[in-house]
Amino acid sequence: MSCKHYKNSPQKYYKIISFATFVGLLYACSTTKKVPDGEYLLTKNKFEFEDKKEFFDEELKSYVQQKPNKKQLLFVPLGLVFYNMANPKYDTILNEYMTYPGEMRNQKLRDSLFLKYNMKSNIGKNLFWDRLFHSWGSPPVILDQTRTGKGAESIDKRLTYRGYWDGEVKFKHELDSAAKKAAVTYYITHNDPTYIKDYYYNIPDLKIKEIYRQQIHESLIKSGQILDQTVLEKEVARINELMREKGYYRFNSSNEDIYFVADSLKSRKQVPLTLEIHKDSADSPYKIATIGNIDVAVVDEMSDFSKNTVKDSLRGIRFHKVDEQYKTRALWRAITVGPKQVYDQKKLDLTKRNLLSMNNFSILKARDSLRRGGDIAPNDSIIDVTYILKPLPKYELKVGTDINYSQLLNLGISPSVDLTTRNIFGGAENLSTSLAGTFGSIRSTKDIDKRVLAYEISAQASLNFPRLLLPFDYYKLLPKRYSPTSSIVLGVSSQNNIGLGRVNFNTGLNYMATVNDKVSHRLTLFNTQLSLTKNKDAYYSYFVNDDAVRRDMFANYFAYNTDAGAAFEAGQITIDEVSQQIVEDTKYLSNLDQQGADLFTAFAGTLINKDRQTQDVIISSMIYNFVYNEIGKKDYPNAFYFNGKVELAGNILSIFNQKRDDGGVVTSPQRTIFGIPYAQFVKFDIDVRKYFKFNTNQTLVLRQFIGAGIPYGNSSSMPVIRSYFNGGSNDIRAWVAFGGLGPADSQVDERVRTYMTDNLKLTTNIEYRVPFNEMYEGALFTDIGNTWSLRNYNDGYGDEFKFNKFLRQVGIGSGFGLRVNVAYITLRLDLAYKIYDPNKPDGEKWRFKYFQPFKPTLNIAFGYPF
Repeated sequence: MSCKHYKNSPQKYYKIISFATFVGLLYACSTTKKVPDGEYLLTKNKFEFEDKKEFFDEELKSYVQQKPNKKQLLFVPLGLVFYNMANPKYDTILNEYMTYPGEMRNQKLRDSLFLKYNMKSNIGKNLFWDRLFHSWGSPPVILDQTRTGKGAESIDKRLTYRGYWDGEVKFKHELDSAAKKAAVTYYITHNDPTYIKDYYYNIPDLKIKEIYRQQIHESLIKSGQILDQTVLEKEVARINELMREKGYYRFNSSNEDIYFVADSLKSRKQVPLTLEIHKDSADSPYKIATIGNIDVAVVDEMSDFSKNTVKDSLRGIRFHKVDEQYKTRALWRAITVGPKQVYDQKKLDLTKRNLLSMNNFSILKARDSLRRGGDIAPNDSIIDVTYILKPLPKYELKVGTDINYSQLLNLGISPSVDLTTRNIFGGAENLSTSLAGTFGSIRSTKDIDKRVLAYEISAQASLNFPRLLLPFDYYKLLPKRYSPTSSIVLGVSSQNNIGLGRVNFNTGLNYMATVNDKVSHRLTLFNTQLSLTKNKDAYYSYFVNDDAVRRDMFANYFAYNTDAGAAFEAGQITIDEVSQQIVEDTKYLSNLDQQGADLFTAFAGTLINKDRQTQDVIISSMIYNFVYNEIGKKDYPNAFYFNGKVELAGNILSIFNQKRDDGGVVTSPQRTIFGIPYAQFVKFDIDVRKYFKFNTNQTLVLRQFIGAGIPYGNSSSMPVIRSYFNGGSNDIRAWVAFGGLGPADSQVDERVRTYMTDNLKLTTNIEYRVPFNEMYEGALFTDIGNTWSLRNYNDGYGDEFKFNKFLRQVGIGSGFGLRVNVAYITLRLDLAYKIYDPNKPDGEKWRFKYFQPFKPTLNIAFGYPF
């Protein structure tokens, strides 16, 4: 930092330096304040792996007996600092004081403790600050050398558990008497592991044996593997789940039926392993259980069942209701088990999920149990199931406010009011209505040095059904286990955030089915959106960059055609009429020099921008969406995610052959519905992600997005609200949204390209995430991509996608970021830099020599980008 730069902003740097100095002094001077003489504050546990690194080494660190005080703000143990700020003479009193319930912590209790500890002169003192710091703080972790040895033993046991029977763990204390601080280093040697030489299974019950044999290919245990107890545990869990799916109720519920025997008499390195499955009593064989009675009760209180209820039944399921508030068939749809069916735990779990997802009930009781036979002996093959449900309130009102940030809207506030009305028609249908708004400021298109009010106000109603809205019984085609649902959506919004602003009306019929916890389908029929542009006549007042290009073009043309200039100045012809005249004047265009031709290309771009930005359009489409999602599933540490969507628009409306509109300056006339053009296109979006977890809890994320929109029929280009653009906090982060990247490597004036959208998009994201602690996480990332047209719609733009050129036309941005995890919210700050800008002239595309480390593109957002 230069002195000159410092002098230009003294207050800014004074505050930063002062804060850093204050934190540093607190950290350096107060951490050992309450460490007794002759004792040591444990500041660090270090781990040295002597021979190699294994994927589970990070978990070994958690087996030490003592851990240093947790650090916040990357390096400062704030809890310890706060604890030390309390007066030490009150520590004993406050330690005992905090053991009392909150309602007893008052001045009377404090005075009694002052008397107890012979501190009569302090009677009546509130100790507010001392109590506050003591409650916020955490006491210093004092080194206990005996616990270090126990921690080493725990690590050694974990090594053995992981298959390293001959592992060794040693430790060393580093004591600093002057500073009263200590660090412990653990030296871990894995040595050679123990392998499974041969794998056998011994299962006397022939039926259980046959089920296991048929699924042996899915076993997690193989000959030649390391004898890792965690793998054996997973295999036991897999067998339990398999047998319960096959009807064996509470199989191995005592955790004593399944165990492994390792024969280490001949060798500790190559060990035969045998799976043993034995019931604890030889004369009590395993039995396949079936479902008996299924009782579903809807009551206000547990005591209402069953004396205050009326009994009903449907297809063998018994229903108990205090009134007819809920139709029996609506309840039946959620129950995926049936009488006399073979017991399957997954169906019971799915039934509970279905009941909760209806958002109409809380479950007071969900029980499955063996039916009692005779006086005391249970019947070990019939399972009775009971669900007792309590209706949720008829109305639920939620009022909330979100604070958000985007590179377009800057800091904004989003108030919302949501009202849920349950059980509209007696079939557990819910009506959700919401009124929401987003308010903030954006940079004025008229004066980039000023910011103006931006807003979006929306109202939406959604009627949700816990079934498919179809005129026939669909359960043979789509089983209840898929939890099918439907919704009818109706909404309206008015926005004024980019340029002219729009009014949108939308409606649609949605069908959803969840195959399992990873796979889901969504089909939207009659997805209709009416988008109307506001302030069309003020286009050039809002898009001043386009207006500047238009003025230059008009001046050039009027020099050639003075009559047109005079007519325009006299108000005899409009801007659009002059633009039309220029486009159609082939003699003028053929005589343009290179500079004039470049200007006309930019001018043609402004005309296309104008036609698309001011276009009113009706989109009526069908959308199918398929999602496969392993993210957040504990069995999938290296998760995979796929989201595929296809949208087909305009085919139904194409049967209406009404008169065409007048078109735009450069766009052809289109057929209309009620005077508004309708769009015809097919659109594909594919979002693929792969996560790689490493043994240090670091994560590598790869993401590929492919999007393509193909206009046809009544549309020569994609509607702007269905087109693609680049930039933003979840895209190519080195460019802001509508920040000048693309399309392709077009050399059209950047002022014109800013709001250009296109119908093909490729984006590749690579991000490496490194956790610092539970609260903070760093990231390194590279984003690559751009937008193109599928064919040369716009002569002279150079935006057509070609396989032999597109790699040289992608934009590349890299950077680093910080994620702050607070409760369930992740605040993300990313600093990104342009590495390769395809829209710069040759020789300037690579941006290394223009690199400005203190001028990154700042992205502030909530949540991960992908």
